[in-house]
Amino acid sequence: MLTLLGVLVVVVGFALRLNPLLVVLTAGLVTGIASGMDVVGVVAAIGKAFTSNRYMAVGWLVLPVIGVLERAGLRERAEQLVRSIRVATAGRVLLAYFAIRQIAAALGMTSLGGHPQMVRPLVAPMAEAAAERQLDQPLPPSLRFWLRAHAAAADNIGLFFGEDIFIAIGSILLMKGFLAQNGFDIEPLAFAVWAIPTAVLALLVHGARLFRLDQKLATLSSEEGRR
Repeated sequence: MLTLLGVLVVVVGFALRLNPLLVVLTAGLVTGIASGMDVVGVVAAIGKAFTSNRYMAVGWLVLPVIGVLERAGLRERAEQLVRSIRVATAGRVLLAYFAIRQIAAALGMTSLGGHPQMVRPLVAPMAEAAAERQLDQPLPPSLRFWLRAHAAAADNIGLFFGEDIFIAIGSILLMKGFLAQNGFDIEPLAFAVWAIPTAVLALLVHGARLFRLDQKLATLSSEEGRR
């Protein structure tokens, strides 16, 4: 039970809003020492885990690239593109991205999208620009953040229900392994096929939500016109 002291260190450290890296390292030291390891052994274990999983940090390299692109006007270009398309609405923009995200995930391209590299610099600004053109005025902060939430939801839901169609995704392999251990030999393709109806239903349900989003924007636009 003493090894659980590391959890207590994490809870207390985060509650006091201390440096997260320092809290996690301290929790690792406390857990290692409580389990009978010496300080050198704990540090060696942490170093081994870091070098074994250093490829995980490669994804962080995209953040400065996105920052440079935003500084160079990526968001503004995306907004100009949407404003030039007359039939573009916030709901249609998000529905198009949802479909692209879901189809790409179904083909195994789960990295084609995401909040830092797509939603923040491209999808959300495009939805906001379409909404501003619909309302013919700048968006209030509450409506702007509401649209950003819808952009994030389109990415999350599209990925969640699309990736299970790809036979080599981790969730399908986990289910296959678990069932195989219990005597059920099921091919990964069977899991993927049964994930298709769920993905289609998710597209229809979320498409209806985005249709209601456009309806709400149209209502707001008519109210502003009457004023």
